Amino acid sequence: MPKGTFITFEGGEGAGKSTQIRRLAAFLRDKGLDVVTTREVGGCPSAEAIRDLWLSPENDYWDSVTELLLIMAARREHLVKTVFPALGRGAWVLSDRFADSTRAYQGVGLGLGLDKVESLYRLVAPDFAPDLTLLLDLPVEQGLARIAQRGDDDRYQQKDRAFHELLRQAYLTLAQKDPLRFRVIDASQSEERVADAVCRAVREAFSL
Repeated sequence: MPKGTFITFEGGEGAGKSTQIRRLAAFLRDKGLDVVTTREVGGCPSAEAIRDLWLSPENDYWDSVTELLLIMAARREHLVKTVFPALGRGAWVLSDRFADSTRAYQGVGLGLGLDKVESLYRLVAPDFAPDLTLLLDLPVEQGLARIAQRGDDDRYQQKDRAFHELLRQAYLTLAQKDPLRFRVIDASQSEERVADAVCRAVREAFSL
């Protein structure tokens, strides 16, 4: 069975992941490649239902362990129903967030610890990891300003600056620990410059 390529986009709020995924997808499709774009939490109907429940501002009562379990349940659905079938046919799958978001947000941001996150991840996706992770990094103040301009207001985006600073450092630490998988992109640049850096990283990683 042919094996596709799994690329994940990570970063804090306002980093521009969705925009850059669209641009990379267009770049790859121009090369005649089969491309699937997706996201977490979500990516298939059952996982999107969990997303709606999880992110609703009215549901800020989740216990942090319960929240982690919800996210992992959605991830399993996403993998089984979207990611694995696409990879199985040889497609390039581009995901807006994946397990590193859980490590940063729940493991570090909510203080659950990486051990809990990893133990559940091994149950949900044993021996599976992205082929490449693009970390779009920018100063927290700039990211929050972008969110304010868009008018986004899910309950994670409403958290204070200290929380978002913690997330940024968590992501950078993850990248330092796994330099073969991660590429850190300066997302404070213009959209065009970020897109150029993303495409360059992908070309270099996969000899395109």
